[in-house]
Amino acid sequence: MNFLAHLYLSAGSTEALVGGLLGDFVKGPLTPGRYPPRVLAAIAQHRRIDSFVDTHPVVVHSRTRFAPGFRRYAGILLDLFHDHFLARDWHEHADEPLVCFSDRAYRAFAHHEALLPPRARRVIRAMTRDDWLGGYSDPDGIRLALHGLSRRLSRANPLAIGHAELARDYQALEKGFRDLWPAVQAFATSAGPDG
Repeated sequence: MNFLAHLYLSAGSTEALVGGLLGDFVKGPLTPGRYPPRVLAAIAQHRRIDSFVDTHPVVVHSRTRFAPGFRRYAGILLDLFHDHFLARDWHEHADEPLVCFSDRAYRAFAHHEALLPPRARRVIRAMTRDDWLGGYSDPDGIRLALHGLSRRLSRANPLAIGHAELARDYQALEKGFRDLWPAVQAFATSAGPDG
């Protein structure tokens, strides 16, 4: 799961939203006192969800669908493609419009900016400025996200053209997301802040 899915699964307090995002930026042990308790709990939930998703049979199978040149990056591509399907059909998953949810998340990040590591601050500023969360609903938004991600990685990679994999196998990737998402939601509930 990528940013939007993790935020959706951790949605609650502003601290839970921040922690839901920080799971991608905070490494190492989650020592008490490093972050407020709700932020720590959401980071821990994020990590449990990632472990669950990475080993789920649907994801394991979906990775094999990618062309050989993209297989090394299949996890990154799947995360973004899953965010695309979630954003595209947001109205099926949430009562709150995506634009309102995104705005609420961006405000939470701004309010808790002091908690964010420098790399997270840079990413969140770009995310807010360019409305990544809302942009995921359009395949062109995924293309732009992959292009930006490709430039941020230190080694040469094919991510800038990874959107071609979404177009090539759109229906099968969508089916994989639809098969996976209910299991992820159920797991997230059981692996919540107290899980």
